Amino acid sequence: MAGPAGRRDAVLVCGGKWHDFDYARLRLLDLLGGHPRVRTSVHQDYDCLPALEHADLLVTYTCDVRPRPSQRAALARFVERGGRWLALHGTNAVIEAPAVGGPRVFTTPRLFGDLAGVLGSQFLAHPPIEPYEVRVTRPDHPLVAGIAPFTVTDELYVCELHGDLEVLLHAEYTGPCRGFAEGDTAALDDAPRPVLYLKRHGAGEVCYFSLGHCRGRYDVQDLGVDDTGRVDRGPWETPEFLTVLRRCVERMVGASVPSAARVPTS
Repeated sequence: MAGPAGRRDAVLVCGGKWHDFDYARLRLLDLLGGHPRVRTSVHQDYDCLPALEHADLLVTYTCDVRPRPSQRAALARFVERGGRWLALHGTNAVIEAPAVGGPRVFTTPRLFGDLAGVLGSQFLAHPPIEPYEVRVTRPDHPLVAGIAPFTVTDELYVCELHGDLEVLLHAEYTGPCRGFAEGDTAALDDAPRPVLYLKRHGAGEVCYFSLGHCRGRYDVQDLGVDDTGRVDRGPWETPEFLTVLRRCVERMVGASVPSAARVPTS
């Protein structure tokens, strides 16, 4: 649904909890700004329906941002009519923090409704943040061509999966995810954990990429930590992540994604 002279309208939703959204927003705007025909409106949540109604692509980097029923329906219609949705990291996460004075256990209620089926997954838990290997599931696909297995420091997402997913990157993990209500059971099977996948819905497409964690010193004050004493950039300092993310943006914009030479490991 490109506008006059090939203009592409993008909606960026970036906000939520427990991440450095200022940093992620700047990096994503920089990637979108590399395409002169893209014009982007920026939002912190899904109160963006007028912009979404006329958009060609949607980019989301959120955590515990919960679309209302009318917003869930609008997001589904956007993809069904041919929109492209690049959903990053915690977009698929609804997380309830522990009650004050209670056990330090996070819960992940199923509050996406039918939108979980459009998105293709919902976050359940993750083990502690530490380096892990990301493997290439479909080395012939343009989004990951030339990418060798790489190590990244991020949250390894264990998710409930929905529908037919074209998995391009995955990780292996079997074990507990302490601190999550379903953490002792969610990751006991030995199925690969999708890291990057494509999913069709109607005439449109969802591209979900679980990587992207970043956190500043003051981003978890609501959990009782005034200053973490450190800044985490995680995968944003990993060349392979940046290469694949750039290709994902190109695909969503509608630009060609060239087959690239092998990307050096970090």
